[in-house]
Amino acid sequence: MEKGPAEKRIHTVLGEIRPERLGFTQCHEHLMLSRGKSWEINPALCMDDLEKSVRETESYRNAGGSALVEAQPVGCNRDSEGLVKIAERTGVFIIASTGFHKMQFYGEGHWIFTAEEKELAKLFISELTEGMCTGMDREYRPVRHKAKAGIIKTALDSCGLQEPYERLFRAAARAQKETGAPLMVHIEKGSSPEMLASFLQKQGVRLEKVYFCHMDRACEEEDSFRNILACGISLEFDTIGRFKYHSDEKELELMRLVLDSGGEDQLLFSLDTTRDRLRAYRPEGVGLAYILETFLPAMRKAGITESQIRKISVENPAGILAW
Repeated sequence: MEKGPAEKRIHTVLGEIRPERLGFTQCHEHLMLSRGKSWEINPALCMDDLEKSVRETESYRNAGGSALVEAQPVGCNRDSEGLVKIAERTGVFIIASTGFHKMQFYGEGHWIFTAEEKELAKLFISELTEGMCTGMDREYRPVRHKAKAGIIKTALDSCGLQEPYERLFRAAARAQKETGAPLMVHIEKGSSPEMLASFLQKQGVRLEKVYFCHMDRACEEEDSFRNILACGISLEFDTIGRFKYHSDEKELELMRLVLDSGGEDQLLFSLDTTRDRLRAYRPEGVGLAYILETFLPAMRKAGITESQIRKISVENPAGILAW
């Protein structure tokens, strides 16, 4: 294990590494996802073939990818054991998530709807410090797995902090404060990122360890980007190669807006992959290596500098993921 007395580490499913080892990182992906409520809603939200997921991850590594964040949380068809196998076979650093997703992804009677704040916080903390739990997708029957989570996933839906979201966010805030782990937030269209930023600040969350995902497709007001950046929260843009939302040219415009606003130290990117977007599952998909193979050249053509690209892809992820 690589650590000194007070050294921050990045917590991968195979153990801790120093931040300088992280390399090129996509900060919101999905590699392994078993069949459950998510699959019932959208069959693309299931990636359950280990060999295909390994092959996809190898293509990412071969294109220059070094690490990624797997954004599926506990109790929501996360496959922590599969993630360990992928990391072992490919050498890619995988940072797994504890926390919670949107309530629509949990079946009726799921424990997420009734667990108390203290119990939830204890679960999140234990997954970060002891090991992730399996056996949690339907009933609360935790079986501890050796691999630890390295980040807390949360989700802000259009209903805001209505029950059970406030309770869940309070639990996530407790876990963040106790461990210092980074916290990512799914931002849903129609929600208020500014409201959540204020709430998290009041809870004592370290906002420099927080990043908001999907704002490049969830928010149309440019001032929202500036307001969140001013709080110290980072933005993770992942509407890349997702043409049902907007073009890559539009994505580059949004990136330029953040960079021109002085946000180059607070910008991350990813693809937010689904089964349909992974080439190993669907050959017509863009593939996990799309940013490396296609979008980076477009960034350079748009005038984004090598220094800025390195910050977005290497330095910013290393800084926010280390705790």
